[in-house]
Amino acid sequence: MSEHDLLPGGQPVLVHGRLEEPLSRWLWLVKWLLLIPHYIVLAFLFIAFSLVTVVAFFAILFTGRYPRALFDFNLGVLRWWWRVSYYGYSALATDQYPPFSLAEKPDYPATLDIPYPERLSRRLVLVKSWLLAIPHLLIVGIFSGSVYWASSDWPGLTAILALVAGVVLLVTARYPRDVFDLLVGLNRWSWRVVAYVALMRDEYPPFRLAR
Repeated sequence: MSEHDLLPGGQPVLVHGRLEEPLSRWLWLVKWLLLIPHYIVLAFLFIAFSLVTVVAFFAILFTGRYPRALFDFNLGVLRWWWRVSYYGYSALATDQYPPFSLAEKPDYPATLDIPYPERLSRRLVLVKSWLLAIPHLLIVGIFSGSVYWASSDWPGLTAILALVAGVVLLVTARYPRDVFDLLVGLNRWSWRVVAYVALMRDEYPPFRLAR
């Protein structure tokens, strides 16, 4: 069993992933099916997440504060999303089915936390989620396959590496550690950007896979 703190305690976004071994050699082939209930719920949660972010934008603009109840809700959505991603095709690093919950689940192998900011910049909120984030969005788009210029057949670097890990797991019954380390770095970068674009922190994400 190996562990990675995707973002260390000194960073404003705290993400933890634990590679659980042994893993089933074949379960990853059907995880897309098993996750359908989560995808349905998350589709509605993402709509609410977007609306809450818009409300938070105006609250920050006029008061310099992200309303705590709204922050906690959006943090819960991100936690849920991360658990599903880690079980699914962003990592395939656990066979423990993710819970249907917005709450923190410290015993689950994938956890995420963002310390609540007491104050946020009223000026920065006008530009950070689109203008300042553009370089990161282009890079993370390559990770996820969502860049506007990418072919519709491009699944994203993260999914490709997870597929490689799944095939190796199927053949050898072991998750390749080098691939896991790289996936950790890609997810580390992506979650920093998600938190920044969602207006949850003011710290600009670093351009690196490492801590």
